[in-house]
Amino acid sequence: MVALRPLDAGAEIASGVRVSEQIPSGHKVAIRAIAAGEAVLKYGQVIGFASQPIAAGMHVHVHNLGMGAHKQDYGFGSAVTALPDAVDRAEFRGFHRPSGRVGTRNYLGILTSVNCAGSVARFIAEECERQGWLRDFPNVDGIVPIVHGTGCGMSGKGEGYNTLFRTIAGYGHNPNFGAILMVGLGCEVMQIPDLIDRKALKDSARFRYMTIQQTGGTRATVDKGVAILRDLAVEANKAVRQPAPAAKLVLGMQCGGSDGYSGITANPALGMASDLLVQQGGTSILSETSEIYGAEHLLTRRADEPTGRKLIDLITWWEDYTARNFGEMDNNPSPGNKRGGLTTILEKSLGAVAKGGTAPLAGVYKYGEPIDRAGFVFMDSPGYDPCSVTGQIASGANLIAFTTGRGSVSGYRPVPCIKIASNPDLWRRMEPDMDVDCGEILSGVSLHDKGRQIFDMMLRVASGDETKSEAQGFGAVEFVPWQIGAVM
Repeated sequence: MVALRPLDAGAEIASGVRVSEQIPSGHKVAIRAIAAGEAVLKYGQVIGFASQPIAAGMHVHVHNLGMGAHKQDYGFGSAVTALPDAVDRAEFRGFHRPSGRVGTRNYLGILTSVNCAGSVARFIAEECERQGWLRDFPNVDGIVPIVHGTGCGMSGKGEGYNTLFRTIAGYGHNPNFGAILMVGLGCEVMQIPDLIDRKALKDSARFRYMTIQQTGGTRATVDKGVAILRDLAVEANKAVRQPAPAAKLVLGMQCGGSDGYSGITANPALGMASDLLVQQGGTSILSETSEIYGAEHLLTRRADEPTGRKLIDLITWWEDYTARNFGEMDNNPSPGNKRGGLTTILEKSLGAVAKGGTAPLAGVYKYGEPIDRAGFVFMDSPGYDPCSVTGQIASGANLIAFTTGRGSVSGYRPVPCIKIASNPDLWRRMEPDMDVDCGEILSGVSLHDKGRQIFDMMLRVASGDETKSEAQGFGAVEFVPWQIGAVM
């Protein structure tokens, strides 16, 4: 069982079972004796194997629980249950785009094809702010320079190149941008003409591009960039918030700084909200492949066999990926996760998968691949939060929901991020960073009611309400594309 508060030695936890040592809040305590090598269950699922005998009432943690060998019954399609249609149709007020998608924000973006253009992109944004003309465009939320650490020093083909290509192109199509200026150096591997031609970024009213080398250096590029953005602002400012069905929401779901409460409060509450969105015809994206490891069978049972096998193929790739980089899948739980009560990746994954609710798994996508269907879907990514969210936004997410048990300070412009606390202590300590207190579930608030609260907040935020991370200005450094392959 999970200790919902710190337990002192001698406290009774079940009939005839007393705690034999102090148990921190959120940590596990054995309710019966467990033999060495025996499977340990939580949520009714295997979270690891006892590395030594564990007596009833003992603390169960890294000192006596390990991974061991685990086999899963994928049971493809055995638990597919369609959700009922929503009784009432929910709406938000968003920015309708020519593509048919709807933005929850209306930013001007400065995309960069390579790290070498990053400083110049920021200089352009800073000069626009200094000149102060953005106040003349009240429907524009601001300017977001998207800079990163790659785009050159890499192969021009293969897995790494294709992943970065999808990411940059995906940001170019994200509906939260009203217009975009793309800036490159000129000689990089990730060439702007390839991005434009292959991804049809050719709407001159909303998309322009230039390279620093051809424009004449830093000062000339900044001056030209400011002038272009002002022109683009005229077009972007024509967009106004109008009613849109909740079906136009694409929710990226994340967890970071998880603890022992995450899997029993915040994550299942977000899963409830995910189901409510899917019932409305919307889309929710679960990611972090390294954090579903050991719980993938719970998703394959909710998928038809072709979709389920795509997920297992990802798991197999990740086992090889970690091995060839001298790691293993159980390296994922961080020191903070373990201090919060989590032990193995099997345990962490079971809680993480709860974010996906109960809807059938409708699709499995590569990192940054465009999501082309509604429903509950999975996008491949690392468990590293900024990297995973970057992929979800590239895939089309216009809203992010982020659960945390230890605390998180981050934002993901151009997409608003709702922060969800798993326990009351975190809420008390970091309320200025948190939007929803799921610690109330420990005091009797139902998962259903908390899920409805999250869903209602999603609609308000999508309609323009500011999240705590937005209010504090987060989002300038969290664009982190997944860098795969050799740096040359």
